Amino acid sequence: MRKLTVFLASAALLLLSTTVFASEPLRIGALFSVTGPASFLGEPDRITLEMLVKEANAKGGIKGTKVELIIYDTQGDPSKAVQLATKLIKNDKVSVIVGPSTTGETMAVIPVVEKEKIPLISCAAGIKITDPVKRYVFKTPANDHVAAEKIFNYMAAKKQKSAALLTVTDGFGSSGREQLKDMARKKGINIVADETYGPKDTDMTAQLTKIKGSKADAIICWGTNPGPAIVTRNVKQLGIKIPLYQSHGVASKKYIELAGNENAEGVMLPAGKLAVYDKLKASDPQLKLLKDYDRAYKKEFKVEASTFGGYAYDSFLLISKALGKGTSPEQLRDGLEEVKKLVSISGIYNMSPTEHNGLDLNAFEMVKIIKGDWSLAK
Repeated sequence: MRKLTVFLASAALLLLSTTVFASEPLRIGALFSVTGPASFLGEPDRITLEMLVKEANAKGGIKGTKVELIIYDTQGDPSKAVQLATKLIKNDKVSVIVGPSTTGETMAVIPVVEKEKIPLISCAAGIKITDPVKRYVFKTPANDHVAAEKIFNYMAAKKQKSAALLTVTDGFGSSGREQLKDMARKKGINIVADETYGPKDTDMTAQLTKIKGSKADAIICWGTNPGPAIVTRNVKQLGIKIPLYQSHGVASKKYIELAGNENAEGVMLPAGKLAVYDKLKASDPQLKLLKDYDRAYKKEFKVEASTFGGYAYDSFLLISKALGKGTSPEQLRDGLEEVKKLVSISGIYNMSPTEHNGLDLNAFEMVKIIKGDWSLAK
């Protein structure tokens, strides 16, 4: 009888410990540029992730695991991002970090997460974030070389053989400039002007005046707002008639608002399918998810969903998929690396030990601004 009592007591303790373990929440940390010049990136990230965590917890969590979300505002500052990443890891004991919002911040944070062995899913686009591959670093936006190739393929189809570059001198712009020049060589596009501008510059007429005399077939501007919007206005002011291409870094209505509908008319860029989901074929595998996200976002926040918020959405989907391996940082890292054919907002992810972004050319559509809205570029 005594043996039976001991056995039952042990079983009860085991059941209790299992229950306690199962109820432990998954702690997700997030670093977003909620305020500051990159807030148009970070704020959609923040509210999207909060919305998804709220929805998941209302349904019992992700696969039964409740989520605890801790978000810090980096203000777009790489030094602040490093401090806050350390705080998330050391004080908040998170198992995975989503963000930061910009390439510069992400590059600054990478040594921290690699040292502490905490998986990071960046919401920034620079190719150097995941190339070369780092063991604990992943990202959701398609690489900038993919966006560059999309532009040059379109230019080639339009028989545009030369381009003038105008890129911002931050992490995103420097990476884009490098990828544009490399891809131009591969695609046989002649770069006839190579100009840059600073992140805080408020007028680019000097650079554009040089470009105007270069006899380029097109201009490619690479940056995030407000710079590209200023460039767009300056192009119109100078009476430059050649096509203007922008990067995927301005794929939100904020760019059109800043540039002005008339100035932005005809501008083309590679953008995620969210911008034009209502114009996609009914057979597109992303269509339902894109539609559901936009509707939920509009219902919650009274504005249309942002491509940039989609990067946080994809991070949450990746974490949800990776959770099948377990909740520890190492298990989540392993799970992220094994993701295959995951239909998301930004594309269809296929990760591997040698690929921590997992998107290809199909992640983008070439879009054209017509009457203040996105249209598929023909």
